[in-house]
Amino acid sequence: MSAMKIKKGDTVKVIAGKDKDKEGKVLAVNVKDNTVLVEGVNMVTKHSKPSMANQQGGIITKEAPIHVSNVMYLFKGKATRVGYKMDGDKKVRFAKATGEVID
Repeated sequence: MSAMKIKKGDTVKVIAGKDKDKEGKVLAVNVKDNTVLVEGVNMVTKHSKPSMANQQGGIITKEAPIHVSNVMYLFKGKATRVGYKMDGDKKVRFAKATGEVID
């Protein structure tokens, strides 16, 4: 399995689907299913029964996972592809648009 190029905490832009052109922060990454959870993107309504945690119950809206192929990393406000290269003896991510190291 190849490395997931998007990580938790990254800022991404949605490039396909109903939320195209929306931007948000990655909340969670699921490597097994190749999906990411992006803040404020792919919102779904969920009906919840009253419980001890949620006394009221009712309809709540929350983010649903989106496939990693439908998001693109944002580097300095510009969407770019992500690559890996060796920086000395350390493997680092870099933005393919500018060639600058991300982290």
